Amino acid sequence: MSYRIILTMGFSFIAALILPNAVWAQSRSLPTEPVEIGTTPQFVFDGYIVDNHYALKYKQQAMERVFHAPKKHAKNPLIAEEGGYVTVRRDAETGRFLMWYQTHTPRLNAEGKHIGSEYAIAYAESEDGLSWNRPKLGLLNWKGNKENNIVWKGITGKRASGQCIIDVPEADRKGYRYLMSYHTGGAGKGMSGIRVVGSQDGIYWDKSSDSLLVELHSDTLNSIVYDPVEKQYVMYCRAKHISRTFKGDILDTGASRRVARMTGLSLWSEWTSEPQTILVPDELDSTKRFHFFYGMPVRYHAGIFWGSLWPFKMNTDVVTELAFSRDGVQFERLSSRPQLLALGEEGSWDDGMVFGNNWVEVGDEWWFYYSGFDGPHGITERKPGLGVATMKKERLISLRGPRNGGVVITRKIKWPGGKLVLNANAKGGELKVRLSDAKRKVLDGFDYDDCVAVNSDSLNHEVVWNENSIESLKGQTIRLEIYLKDADLFTFRAGDVASN
Repeated sequence: MSYRIILTMGFSFIAALILPNAVWAQSRSLPTEPVEIGTTPQFVFDGYIVDNHYALKYKQQAMERVFHAPKKHAKNPLIAEEGGYVTVRRDAETGRFLMWYQTHTPRLNAEGKHIGSEYAIAYAESEDGLSWNRPKLGLLNWKGNKENNIVWKGITGKRASGQCIIDVPEADRKGYRYLMSYHTGGAGKGMSGIRVVGSQDGIYWDKSSDSLLVELHSDTLNSIVYDPVEKQYVMYCRAKHISRTFKGDILDTGASRRVARMTGLSLWSEWTSEPQTILVPDELDSTKRFHFFYGMPVRYHAGIFWGSLWPFKMNTDVVTELAFSRDGVQFERLSSRPQLLALGEEGSWDDGMVFGNNWVEVGDEWWFYYSGFDGPHGITERKPGLGVATMKKERLISLRGPRNGGVVITRKIKWPGGKLVLNANAKGGELKVRLSDAKRKVLDGFDYDDCVAVNSDSLNHEVVWNENSIESLKGQTIRLEIYLKDADLFTFRAGDVASN
């Protein structure tokens, strides 16, 4: 499913009000030109690398920003009647898929009344990412026995929830292959909050490594991502230190289901910053009564923070939408609010809530694993499940040229050498590229008439010209002027065709 959003305004970014973040937000919203792109894929939809775009018939048509939703797999649910927040990684050496998911069991009083839940982290593995094995590991008691796949119940062995497998630089691993953050409660002063623990295999977690990051009762999936530009860790959480901290009505206690952000320099010592709210539901959310955000897992890829935002309609639906940011502070959302993962059809296993996470790269595809529920948030009788939705790599949002053609012009780029490779779908349309200098003077031999037209769909189109090669322009400052007619452009990059 695709959603079209007509571009009628330029892209804008607002600097954060807090000075340290404002400096970074402003400096990262626009690049220094000429941009040194290296071999990193350059996404064109958010205006960072694009200087201008326009339709040739500008009074009747426009370039469009088009959202492309991943497609839920026919084998869903991959795991039925079990699951919660889910995180999946793929072993780089074996290709095996590893899954960690939150699970819970109700706590009942003497009269059999539900008085809460116990939470733990469970483990599963798969050779193909679709058929999953939940091994009986015999490690921890759960529901009265050890015949289960539970791998972690927290530092005190009483609660672990909201797990997040963290991708970190090698120097920060302390020799561990896997690092996981989680939330624990009821552990006492200096123990409860967001903690991190290490493991060599993802099954046996080293309790001696368990460290407190922040004493914060953020009861959601608290996503931690490494920011390679600021060289610090960023956590997306709930600001529960100032909201929902005391008893009382909404006038006094406030609403904590928003997205907050905090930072830390280390994964092994307590963070000193405080959460600052960065995303609050707006008037567009209000039209559909999504007045809360349940959480937002985030991944950093190709210069963009990609958020899987969970809008929440009290006390029923939870869906997953896309949010994106260049600085990790100011997030944008598409104006039509298309859903990354929508609720399933009425009566299906995921028709009540869907909690999506970021993707796993599988060949030329991105796989989005998610947890679903067959009932709304406000009931305890709902059943969970775990599923996956798939799409072609790096194809969440495109710029689409209209039927009479349009042009995308990049900012000034210092060409690093190598071929020009496009991730684009021009099947049924046409795509051409010409090269110009900083003042948009076309370079000899690199005009549209010199370019071999692209009329197909590929993640790796090599753009070629009849007589000249872009590889000869290494080190020069150029602009790409990309003509799109009934065609979608997702990214461009420099390098080898098969290297991405």
